[in-house]
Amino acid sequence: MEKFFYTERDLDSWDWERDLGFPGQYPYTRGIYPTLYRSRLWTMRQYAGFGTAVESNRRYRYLLQQGTTGLSVAFDLPTQIGLDSDHPLARGEVGRVGVAIDSLEDMETLFADIPLDRVSTSMTINATAPILLALYFAVAEKQGVSLKRISGTVQNDILKEYIARGTYIYPVRPALRLVTDIFEFCRDHAPEWNTISISGYHIREAGATAVEEVAFTLANAVGYLKAAVERGLKVDDIAPRISFFLNAHNRLLEEVAKFRAARRLWARIAREKFQAQDPRSWKFRFHSQTAGSALTAQQPDVNIVRVTLQAVAAALGGTQSLHTNARDEALALPTEESALLALRTQQIIAHESGVANTVDPLGGSYYIEKLTNQIEAEAQAMLQRIEDMGGVLRAIEDGFIQREIQQSAYEYQKKIESGEQVVVGVNRYVSEAAPSPPILRIDPEIEREQIDRLRKLRAKRDAARVTVCLKKVESVARENHNVMPAILQAVKAYATVGEISDALRRVFGEYQQSAVS
Repeated sequence: MEKFFYTERDLDSWDWERDLGFPGQYPYTRGIYPTLYRSRLWTMRQYAGFGTAVESNRRYRYLLQQGTTGLSVAFDLPTQIGLDSDHPLARGEVGRVGVAIDSLEDMETLFADIPLDRVSTSMTINATAPILLALYFAVAEKQGVSLKRISGTVQNDILKEYIARGTYIYPVRPALRLVTDIFEFCRDHAPEWNTISISGYHIREAGATAVEEVAFTLANAVGYLKAAVERGLKVDDIAPRISFFLNAHNRLLEEVAKFRAARRLWARIAREKFQAQDPRSWKFRFHSQTAGSALTAQQPDVNIVRVTLQAVAAALGGTQSLHTNARDEALALPTEESALLALRTQQIIAHESGVANTVDPLGGSYYIEKLTNQIEAEAQAMLQRIEDMGGVLRAIEDGFIQREIQQSAYEYQKKIESGEQVVVGVNRYVSEAAPSPPILRIDPEIEREQIDRLRKLRAKRDAARVTVCLKKVESVARENHNVMPAILQAVKAYATVGEISDALRRVFGEYQQSAVS
């Protein structure tokens, strides 16, 4: 329970030098860079993708023209779970919640006239991350860009799919092996590429508290580093290319403290638990996105205010990149007008509000420091609990983390229904005749066009070469070698996402979720 006000007495054994220090210095409570936004603003990375590659490419070039400084690709559901657009289970889902990508032909169209040596790209993809990353690399090579020069991030965070999101394909342990394959391949071939973005965002969207978001995100991070070490990789080869992805939710000051606590806790985990020697391994670099679950279909224009407060929290908390949701995303994918307004929200915060002028401007506040300490301590206790039960894989397989999130979501929903938690426009200040804004509608014809393109591709490609490449993917997976080189050759032969996923399914099987109670 929060107090009415806080004094230095609330900080107990708090030590200024140990727990706070200076920006850019371990344990990075105040930020991982000494001057932060005075040197460079956060990357304004607007998440976008819908319909076919043609439509999405048009939206990307529009956003770049409007001042977006990084791309963030949303893929449709079939692409996320390794189904081609003509698969029976893909019917009605093609291009709906992201862009449909079936082959290198689609990826070439998606990034047409976008120079990959000058644009940083983030791809929200997990179960099929090795395939989509290979497609991106193949496009870069076709543009004449060395893999050593491209920058961006592939989410590649499969553990949170079993915890909170659900777009998995393979059982947990072989899926984790694919994650480490990407680690290893990028270490050798794409050293500037961020090989994983460990996501607390989706954990929070599923109903977790701020403390649980930090704890479960870092538990996953520990699991990935352990897997990398077991593969024979060095911590300091992998950890500097790890990034994180956190939610910027409604409680502004709690969110600022959450970002600070996560940064400090990771620094200590990396240095003390994993004995990382490279200071880059200690730095918690994170992307943030405003909370989709906080958006309301009722009075959607009010979402502009919510998003603004959430974005300010991310900036005050020292984010490295940010996506601001659009006002209409509780109803549909954003219209071009709404996407532009969301971007302008970031630009106003960056250039007009003054929050970028000072590093960690809330540092030293009794309340902020108390909250930071409290979130760190509670998250650390949860991390120890997970460690005591055998680590994050066991905690996932036993359903522990899933149950904790479900309970938190249930408690929050009860507060909304009782009125204890006010949601403007939903359980208080309700408007009976709220106008319905125009929303983006995906033309059903898009699915038919995508399927037609896919069938034409299959007819004109070298079928024998594709067969050889797919057999190679399967044999490499079965022999426990790194699959990335074989997948890269397969995508260059225009093997499809579904075909490559099926080759891996034949080796790994599919994950069957058990009920969590």
